[in-house]
Amino acid sequence: MRVALHTRIRADRVEAYEAAHREVPERLTEAIRAAGATSWTIWRSGTDLFHLLECEDYARLLAELGRLPVNIAWQARMAELLDVVHDYSGAGPAAGLPVVWELP
Repeated sequence: MRVALHTRIRADRVEAYEAAHREVPERLTEAIRAAGATSWTIWRSGTDLFHLLECEDYARLLAELGRLPVNIAWQARMAELLDVVHDYSGAGPAAGLPVVWELP
């Protein structure tokens, strides 16, 4: 499945966010893959971040990552840098950006 997400960096933390993503721990990328993700790309426009990830099951991916120390540490680091951590809008992990149009 493909999941699109929107997050937002704190305006004064853009450089720190980009620096962090130049050094994502290998243990974290291995854990993301092991939890079922096959790709994850993040684009930035100003302070807005747009993520597109492909995975087997997004809810399972979040659940598996949610109990791993390497991810817990990464999420704590990201919480210091982000204004909007997830775009769930209260809908839980089944949410993401809704598809408006797709090239047939």
